[in-house]
Amino acid sequence: MPASATATTTNAAEPEFTPLRVCAKAEIAQGIFQFDLERTDGAQLPAFTAGAHITLQTPAGMRRNYSLCSAPSQRQRYQIAIKREAQGRGGSLGMADGVQVGDALLASAPRNNFELPAEASDLLFIAGGIGITPIMSMLRYLQELGQTTWRLRYLTRDAASTAFLDELRAPPFADKVLIHHDHGDPNQALDLWPLLERPSRAHVLCCGPRGLMDSVRDMSGHWPSEQIHFESFGVDGSAAAQNRVFRVHLARSGQTIEVGAQQSILEALRAVGVKVASSCESGTCGSCRVGLLQGQAEHRDMVLLDDEQASNIMVCVSR
Repeated sequence: MPASATATTTNAAEPEFTPLRVCAKAEIAQGIFQFDLERTDGAQLPAFTAGAHITLQTPAGMRRNYSLCSAPSQRQRYQIAIKREAQGRGGSLGMADGVQVGDALLASAPRNNFELPAEASDLLFIAGGIGITPIMSMLRYLQELGQTTWRLRYLTRDAASTAFLDELRAPPFADKVLIHHDHGDPNQALDLWPLLERPSRAHVLCCGPRGLMDSVRDMSGHWPSEQIHFESFGVDGSAAAQNRVFRVHLARSGQTIEVGAQQSILEALRAVGVKVASSCESGTCGSCRVGLLQGQAEHRDMVLLDDEQASNIMVCVSR
């Protein structure tokens, strides 16, 4: 049955976009591309805090959020790293294959849903795959501050697909970083339980695939909630590969809108001029919640509680 959602219009301002020029591009690990972006007029970029992201409009016209991995002190260029997802929704393919040095991309000002906790004296970072990107910004920032009370557990498939491998294996990071490769075998996954079994004063900051996020959430359920922090990159490639075309009916306006297999409800709404508040666009912040009046939703967010799912849907990721 096609899902029917009521899309509530909002007066929340859409982010403003300005052109940034690609001044460098490099494949820094297998299938992971780093882009350096600068203002076309050479001026300083807007300030940001460690953990922030920008929204880019890809060559295909899609909007995608990418974490900044550079230090906040670097204002002449933004640095992002993108994993090429062959089974994704098309944004990473357009960036990895279609964007070259000299191209201009429309970008929003930075926003941060994954702030470093100001009061934390001890930090435990857990990153999976491309989830290292916001954490790299944090590590570079902490290094500039001279703060040394942190640890990183970085989980990847193998060395070839590990972004920033040489930097993390070298001083000043090497003695605080454990990089673990599972070679695609779940039986070789790093056991995080010894780190999380006993609550401590540490703040845990986790970013990576949904499976890792769910695992850390389960193992840290007995910790104070204010000490556990997540950033998600949303739907994984296997979920996107199963997407089908469906329709949503907007109760207030009476419109029926088709949502493409490689399109989110949010993107389909934007295409016909319906404005919905949004921020993370990965199903983690809750900004794009709308009421669900009828139909069966496939919930892919990490926000809604079980008793909320019958009457709400996050239109940035769910179908």
